[in-house]
This record gives sequence, C-alpha cells and structure tokens, in this order.
Amino acid sequence: MNDTIKDGGPAFPTPVQHSPDSPGAGWREDYPGMSLRDWFAGQALAGPLASGPHNCDQHGLAHYAYLHADAMLKARANGGDDD
Repeated sequence: MNDTIKDGGPAFPTPVQHSPDSPGAGWREDYPGMSLRDWFAGQALAGPLASGPHNCDQHGLAHYAYLHADAMLKARANGGDDD
C-alpha cells in the first residue's frame, strides 16, 4: 500500500511565461506555494472557526480539516464520486 499523501498539486499555479516565438501555454508546476490539499484544509477549517466555541483543541481541528481535505481530493480524483 502506498501511504504517500497526494496533495493535489499547487492550489494557484502560475501561468508559464513563454517568449513571443515559443508556441503553447501552460501551467508552471514548480511553484513552491500552497498545495491544493492545504487550500482545501483551510476552507474546511473556516466553518468551525467562524461558528464559535467548539469542543476540539487546535490539533483536533487540524486533523478534522485534513480529513476533509483528503476526502475532497479523493472525490476530485474519482470525478466527484467518493466511493
């Protein structure tokens, strides 16, 4: 079993800069910014933090956020199906 976490790649890839005589366009994959997994986790965390008091500490909330992020990445990879 492969336990490597797939992070979804960059959340906000930057356009590749091509010279005028270079054909094509694309996305730069080496941007060292936030991963899509981190972006999803941050979005999942926004609700519980905005809703006021909760019964988890910071570690519990972070775990919750990444569980949801991983589920979203899995559903995304399966075309929206979570199975």
